[in-house]
Amino acid sequence: MLADERTRLTYRYESLRSIAAGIVETASGTFLLLIAVRWFAAGPVAKACVAAASGLGYVLAPALVTRVEAARTPVAAAAARLSFAGAAAFALAAVLPLTWVFVIASMVAISCSAAVHPLLTQLYQDNYPEAARGRLFSRTIMLRIVTAVVFGLGAGWLLTVNIEYSRALLGIYAAALGGAGWCLARVPSQPLHLSGEQHPLRAFRHLADDRVFRTTLISWMFMGFANLMMLPMRIEYLANPQYRLGLRADVIALLTSVVPNVARLVMSPVWGWLFDHANFFVVRMTLNVGFAIGIVSFFTSDSMTGLVIAAITYGVSVAGGDVAWTLWVTKIAPPSRVADYMGVHTFFTGVRGLLAPVVGFALLTRWSMTAMGWLSVVLIAIGTLVLVPDARKGLPERRHVRTPSSD
Repeated sequence: MLADERTRLTYRYESLRSIAAGIVETASGTFLLLIAVRWFAAGPVAKACVAAASGLGYVLAPALVTRVEAARTPVAAAAARLSFAGAAAFALAAVLPLTWVFVIASMVAISCSAAVHPLLTQLYQDNYPEAARGRLFSRTIMLRIVTAVVFGLGAGWLLTVNIEYSRALLGIYAAALGGAGWCLARVPSQPLHLSGEQHPLRAFRHLADDRVFRTTLISWMFMGFANLMMLPMRIEYLANPQYRLGLRADVIALLTSVVPNVARLVMSPVWGWLFDHANFFVVRMTLNVGFAIGIVSFFTSDSMTGLVIAAITYGVSVAGGDVAWTLWVTKIAPPSRVADYMGVHTFFTGVRGLLAPVVGFALLTRWSMTAMGWLSVVLIAIGTLVLVPDARKGLPERRHVRTPSSD
């Protein structure tokens, strides 16, 4: 298949999949935790498990990449199977409205949705031209954002009318993941290049071999831990009457889903262009500053105006984070090893995704929300300073490696 045809088909089905992804995004970002708090009255452990579900999928990503490579399964087909598995888990949660079923099913479904990221990044590497990769990706992200905004409004209204509509919402999430799998199954792809190794942690050797990769991951760990620690706190801060706000479900959806996503929609093409043309490290440092401002302003505000401004600031940064998080390894990894690099990146995202909510809820028993917000700012500042030397040098030339399948 010609490169132009691969790009056209990938973009078509990625655009359709983005609609499903926008729906599922509201699950992990807002509504699963809201359902846990309002419908099941779940305890701290259950809430932390739901909040950490994405992290579990990311931790499993390197082993998944190794398994997909060994099985010689086309990349898109493997991603489709994960989406179908997540759809089945959500369907089970809709049918059996029990707290433990909901928690486990949510973890399985969101983990499957998260674990596909290294495979998706390899698809973008293989099927999108380098000069337009950020632009094409940001276009599909815009569709995803529009869907998340519209669906977030509707789902927030639905749960405000009656929280028992949570079962219907879980059924919609199941259908969305099933639709995502259908789209992925139609994206042109090929098996991953053989590395000649079958150890599930083989990709971690790149940490020793690639200084820029290692340094950037260290920076991302500080910034990402701060962000992921505070992300579930947004729902807790707005929903729990203990913090004086106790807002309705539709207002919570407005502040955590709708407003940030409108800001993402406006800024996504800008960040896509910057990713293709600007110094990546400067872009990443700028995003870090935006995240810090968004976090501290959110948790020091108790007025609707302040909360909306904080949500906009956060959404602008998330727009850039979408592009940078998904595509940055295509700037430095050998083309045939993009999935490996992304697997390591998602693994460490998963580690902080699993630990950060637990640490956050534990600190919340002793610290105020405002103090935790300032702690996050300090962590983000450290992560930003780590990037300064590489920001001055710029990106190194990408290396090419020989693989058994390319001999």
